[in-house]
Formats: sequence, structure tokens, C-alpha cells
Amino acid sequence: MSLITDKVFYNALRSNAELMATVDGRIESTSIPVPDDQFLDTPVPYIIITFDGLQNEGFTKDNSFEGCEDKVQVSIEVAADTRDDLGDIMQTIRDTIIAYFEDTEGHAWDDYEYVPTNYVFTASAVGYDSMKPCYYQTLTYNCDTTP
Repeated sequence: MSLITDKVFYNALRSNAELMATVDGRIESTSIPVPDDQFLDTPVPYIIITFDGLQNEGFTKDNSFEGCEDKVQVSIEVAADTRDDLGDIMQTIRDTIIAYFEDTEGHAWDDYEYVPTNYVFTASAVGYDSMKPCYYQTLTYNCDTTP
């Protein structure tokens, strides 16, 4: 399940109707599906969720090649028109993920098995892209999962 941990982040964000309305449904997995030369024309705000890699931890007595825990990194990049809009979206994302992961009833049959057992959360510096123009920031979740 670790290889698709980003799926549960995607599902969590898409479950929030207010967030979906704020970004006009522009929550994407991996990339915005447009040719590179059209990327600058993509309206903001938008959210891109990426799977940034995995590292298996150690080994077990039952498997001498792989351990029973994976460290998975998932990033959520957001672009918005203003710094205030960016901050509001980022806080909504953070709150939505916590609420979704703690809700063991609402999506237990859909994707609860993908929810990390634990994560460490970090946020990048806020940047400004004058070519688009927009403010942007990335949230990174370093997750403990089971393979």
C-alpha cells in the first residue's frame, strides 16, 4: 500500500467541498495534465499532490529483504493569487488531512488502509513566481506506512 500513499492525501483533499470550491476543483495528482508550454496559463489557485519516494526500513525474521515499515514522502504544492489566499488554503489542507485521517468511520471501507500510521509534517518557505504570477508553498508529509 505504501506505493500509493499519495492516494489517501488526494482523497482527503477532494472530500472537502469547501476546499474543492476554493480551488475550482483543481486538485491534481502528480502534475497538472497540460503540455509544459500551457502550464503558465493554468489558473490559480491549484493543488498538486506528489509521491516523492519511499524507503523501506530494515528487515524482519519473515523477510530478509524488506522490513515491515516504509518511510514515504508525499508533497502538496499550492499556488494562489495572494499571500493571504495561500495561507488560508494551506491551513485548510492541514486541517482537512488531520480530520480525514482521524475519521475511521467515514471512509473506512474506501481507503483507510492507506492512512499512514504516523507522519512528520514540514512546510517550505513561501515563494513568488512573477511569470505566472502567484504565491506558492509546499507541504511535505514524511509518513510511516506498512508495505
